[in-house]
Amino acid sequence: VQLQASGGGLVQAGGSLRLSCAASGRRISTSAVAWFRQAPGKGRTFVAGMHRSGGVTYSDSVKGRFTISRDSAANTGYLQMNSLRPEDTAVYYCAVDPSVILSNLASQTAYKSWGRGTQVTVSS
Repeated sequence: VQLQASGGGLVQAGGSLRLSCAASGRRISTSAVAWFRQAPGKGRTFVAGMHRSGGVTYSDSVKGRFTISRDSAANTGYLQMNSLRPEDTAVYYCAVDPSVILSNLASQTAYKSWGRGTQVTVSS
């Protein structure tokens, strides 16, 4: 399984970005897809996840601003990020796994396949 994350960049506070996670070797539609992020000097944390059933969950810090989605035809997962804040600055990683259960979407150890990460920088 290969995951290619893209769409990061530099944006001003209040702006928007859409991250993409293109998958090969695994069907997005039959897998859980999640986004995690790692800010400078900090550990990697959960951002958003979508179960293969379509159920979603978000961290409290992004709820109402970020939206996770997937396109089965493109075999790609997305993270739409609106109202970005400087504290959203981080490297964002996508992860995919067909075995993740809904209650475990936020667990990093539940995912076997990871993308390399894309940098998001939000300036104040």
